[in-house]
Amino acid sequence: MIAVRLRYRYRLYPDATQRAALARAFGCARVVFNDGLRVRIEARAQGLPYVCDGELSKRVITEAKKTPERCWLGEVSSVVLQQALADLNTAYRNFFASISGRRKGRKIAPPRFRSRKDNRQAIRFTKNARFSVTAGGRLRLPKIGDVAVRWSRDLPCEPSSVVVIKDAAGRYFASFVVDAGDEPLAESVSEVGIDLGLAHFAVLSDGRKIGNPRFLRRAAKKLGKAQQALSRKARGSANRKKAVVRVARAHARVADARRDFAHKLSTRLIRDNQAVHVENLSVKGLARTKLAKSVHDAGWSQFVAMLEYKAARHGRTFVKIDRWFPSSKLCSVCGAVAESMPLNVRSWTCPCGVAHDRDVNAAINILAAGRADRLNACGDQVRPPLAVAQVGETGSLRGAA
Repeated sequence: MIAVRLRYRYRLYPDATQRAALARAFGCARVVFNDGLRVRIEARAQGLPYVCDGELSKRVITEAKKTPERCWLGEVSSVVLQQALADLNTAYRNFFASISGRRKGRKIAPPRFRSRKDNRQAIRFTKNARFSVTAGGRLRLPKIGDVAVRWSRDLPCEPSSVVVIKDAAGRYFASFVVDAGDEPLAESVSEVGIDLGLAHFAVLSDGRKIGNPRFLRRAAKKLGKAQQALSRKARGSANRKKAVVRVARAHARVADARRDFAHKLSTRLIRDNQAVHVENLSVKGLARTKLAKSVHDAGWSQFVAMLEYKAARHGRTFVKIDRWFPSSKLCSVCGAVAESMPLNVRSWTCPCGVAHDRDVNAAINILAAGRADRLNACGDQVRPPLAVAQVGETGSLRGAA
């Protein structure tokens, strides 16, 4: 059995007293994080050795609780404070691994101070905190109380930790981490290649085209009005704070709708196909072009990530094709490659006489390339690509027998 670590998120509805307790916990976790960061920055400035994790915890939590300036740290669960330091330690380890070259990808900046004005606040409870779900379906958190939860689905197993989140729109969520086993689906004989785009969100190798919802574009007028109302409010006023929340809620509705669409589509594709093949797009590169707004609105990275983890959990095959593979310029019938293929060309005819829809042809080529990469362990093509036969090559050659 393959263990897959998943997050299950549910909406929380704390009362006024619980919201105040959560705000106190958010603030204490932020202060401990900033105090720990400040201690290490000052130690480096003075040429002292790097403060180890145990010594840092002793300074900014254990000893700080005994001082008049930080005595209020004892009002929240100690696990919340320890997890804030754990986040700081993880950030430092990632930074050191990045500058030393042990961590792949783009360089990571050193940790920075957290602000009380951040749009997102979060605290984490582990098993040591002894959080639990009551018989009445409430989430019991230490020194906060029993918080009402909207259970949209059951947890598959006992969670190992829970993160309580307050987003920019003022909503509260509980994000449980569970080690869920695989849930294999019934075997399917079909496979699919997916070409992601902007005119259509996805074009499948079987010819189906899935429209692009364009959630941000559709909500642009409403978002513009909310942003305009915000710009007219005086800075520091209560009305401006209310307007900020209204803008955040409008953006949250767009993000929720996009996530729901991606979840439903990815689940359907994984359920119906034994293997899913997609192109490894450079979203960051495309986001630097004039199509940046449309690229971000599509949410390709989120969708592909969902396909990948759902395939791993349900026993399906997920393959990413090299982004330099000429899926659009390659004829899926004869294997000829066109010299150029501008974006405004949506259909073209190959010299072999076959007329192609650009996106459907790309999806077919992605499927074929994914099958070749998957079936050949050496990573090379299973067979050479097809090419147009020359006139001199047709017929039987004398003496060939």
